[in-house]
Amino acid sequence: MSLQNISGISISEFVIGGFDTVQRPLVVGVVVLIAYILVIIANLANIYFIVMDKSLHQPMYLFICNLAIVDIICCTSSCPTIISVLVAGYKTISYVPCIIQMFIYQISNTMEMFAISAMAFDRFIAISCPLRYHSMLTNGRSVLISVALWVAAFAILAIFPATILPLPFCQSTLKYMFCDFAAVIRATCVDPNPYFNDGSILFFFLMFGTFGFICLSYLKIVMVVVKMSSKSDKKKVFNTCFSHFIVIVCYYAPTFVLKIMTRIGVVLTLEERHGLMVGTIIGPSLVNPFIYCLRTKEIRQKLLKILSKVAPRS
Repeated sequence: MSLQNISGISISEFVIGGFDTVQRPLVVGVVVLIAYILVIIANLANIYFIVMDKSLHQPMYLFICNLAIVDIICCTSSCPTIISVLVAGYKTISYVPCIIQMFIYQISNTMEMFAISAMAFDRFIAISCPLRYHSMLTNGRSVLISVALWVAAFAILAIFPATILPLPFCQSTLKYMFCDFAAVIRATCVDPNPYFNDGSILFFFLMFGTFGFICLSYLKIVMVVVKMSSKSDKKKVFNTCFSHFIVIVCYYAPTFVLKIMTRIGVVLTLEERHGLMVGTIIGPSLVNPFIYCLRTKEIRQKLLKILSKVAPRS
């Protein structure tokens, strides 16, 4: 598909040029490939355990399942392109798939924040109102919340393709790893800075809004825990929230450095930016399923049962 842009050039495909300076592309590509395969297997395993076990059909596990879906989509929206460039040396991507990739990546990145926030809300209700938890947050309402968040993400992030499509392009080479908004907007004939600023405002609003909601939820949880007299109850709350806390840190820490520090003047080399970008994509998606497999008793027991069946008997 070829699109003729006014005051620009005809673009039928883009060239991914973000890895031109990588010294050992095959090694890096194989590492990303292995990590991507682990992400898919681990998250699919979590989804399978939750879907197949009726005892896990509870709000907390439904939100974990939603997070696993988000992680799969987030990695799949970018990793195949990265792997094809590094391993196969295939550097081109057609115009329409590029725009779709940009849109899906932005949605999945936003949904990561929304999914983590929904899980914080679940923990807040469970710990603050334990006796009314199952009446306040039913499975149906949990699914409805997740669907509403997906619809909201699609509606909010539609601004990115709507912004890109009318713009003329002056080059076909993308300087970054795949078709994210920054890479595509730099290939246009317009000054990218106003678009970066608008995108940053939207992202900061989403990031600080979700992070603020998470912090308020945990502040309320801490207030409830302080009032508890039983050490066993406090320990149970800690164990319940610790997994989610790790998920929060794994997502927000690299994202904070990449998105916020660079906007306030911290200069990163292209290699450093790429490393942080890969970290924000693969890191949480790889850590999340293992955290919940290892720290969630029901899922851990189910996994150990399966492994004991396939393990060779002496």
